Amino acid sequence: MYHQIGEPGPRGTPYRGLTVHPRDFRRQMLWLRRLGYRGLSMARLMPYLRGEKQGRVVGITFDDGYANVLEHAVPVLEECGFEATNYFVVRQLGGSNVWDADEGVPPAPLMDAAGVRAWVAAGHEAGSHTLNHPVLPRISPELAVNEIRDSRDALEQIAGAPVRAFCYPYGKFTPALADVARAAGYDSATTTARGLARPDDDPYALPRVAVMRSTHLLRFLQKCLTQLEDRRRRKAEAAAHG
Repeated sequence: MYHQIGEPGPRGTPYRGLTVHPRDFRRQMLWLRRLGYRGLSMARLMPYLRGEKQGRVVGITFDDGYANVLEHAVPVLEECGFEATNYFVVRQLGGSNVWDADEGVPPAPLMDAAGVRAWVAAGHEAGSHTLNHPVLPRISPELAVNEIRDSRDALEQIAGAPVRAFCYPYGKFTPALADVARAAGYDSATTTARGLARPDDDPYALPRVAVMRSTHLLRFLQKCLTQLEDRRRRKAEAAAHG
């Protein structure tokens, strides 16, 4: 799970850790390739999660649709022969991360409609991150349905491609919202729960491994390619259930 790929803001900038330097991103992708892994979009990843295929694969996702991902990540992904999914906030295309303004986060440009099409034309997947990036459990069920369902329809028109991947803003969801995502025609929905996705995971509540500005290479490989994160997750799940 990535957000921005660019030059991190000055120290003290809120959420500075969500911006990974292009140099670090390239190093991470190259090491995945050297170790024999294939970077996949969520659409390409799902057959592996369903047990229909086997192989050394990693799902690569970006939240929010930042313009710097198109600029800095796409050339690296092309160099490595990887694919990825970007989750777009449909009504903010060409705008900025206005949902972060109250936290003091500096505005960062988002891809516009042409950027979305360029992302898809480069061989990557457009996924939905709702219409407006709300905290879905905090709004009415009717509005939540609109955010999930209508964003898919609108994004398909913009991207000119099927939209089958969904991401809950802030990772917040309920079983009822997962049912809405399923009914809306998505094949998967991702959260911010930490851990490696397993074949027995609910495809509408998939965990991810967060990659931050401070994630050094060894930690990146440890998080993505070992079972350490999975063991931590299992432990946390066991504790949560008493």
